[in-house]
Amino acid sequence: MSGRILAIDTTGDAGSIALIDGGQLIEESALHSPDGFAHVLFGAIEQLLARHCLKLRDIDVFASASGPGSFTGVRVGLAAAKGLAEAADRKVSAVSNLQTLASFGTRPLRAVVLDARRAEIFGAVYDHHLSIVCDEVVMKFDDWLAELPAGDLEFITAGYQGNFPSPPIQAPAMLAGAVGRIAAERIDTAQDPSLIDANYVRRSDAELHWKD
Repeated sequence: MSGRILAIDTTGDAGSIALIDGGQLIEESALHSPDGFAHVLFGAIEQLLARHCLKLRDIDVFASASGPGSFTGVRVGLAAAKGLAEAADRKVSAVSNLQTLASFGTRPLRAVVLDARRAEIFGAVYDHHLSIVCDEVVMKFDDWLAELPAGDLEFITAGYQGNFPSPPIQAPAMLAGAVGRIAAERIDTAQDPSLIDANYVRRSDAELHWKD
C-alpha cells in the first residue's frame, strides 16, 4: 500500500478528488460545478497538490472512478487521470463505482446499487475482499433482487430509493477517497494510461439509438 495516489471521481452529481499516501487518506475535497466538472477539475487538483507542497511528479499513481455513472462524468474523470499520468510518466488505476460502494460494507456479501435511470439500476455483489461474486449488471431492481444469492447479505447504495429487503447502508456523497484507498490496495496492478477504459456496464444513448 506504499505510494502516493491522486484519486478522482466525476461520475455522479457529487464529484470529489482525494490524496492518498501509504494507504491513508490525506485529504478529500468536493467538486462543485453545475456546468460539469471539466471546468473545475484541473484547478481543484492544482490547489490540492499545492496545499501539500506536491507536484505531479510526486504522485505515483493516478486513480479514477471508472463507472458506471454519468457517461460524460466518467469520461471527464478518466481522461483527466490518463492525461495527468501521461504528463508525469505514471500509471493509472481505474476503479469500479460499484466496487467502491462495496468498500463501505461490513458483511461477507455486499449487494451494491446505483440508479441507472430508465427505471433500472446498476447492481452487483462483492465479498468482503471486494472480489466480484455476482457480475455488474443493469436491469430492473425487482428482477435483480430475485437473482441475488442467499447468505449474510447487506445492501449498499448511493442515494437509490428502492424497496430494499433491509435498510441499506448509504455511501457518502464523496467517493474519491474510497477510490484512492482501493487503488492503493492494488497499486502494483496500475496500468499504462493507454490501456485504461471506462466501465459503462451499458451502452450510451447514442449507441443504443444508432441505426445503419
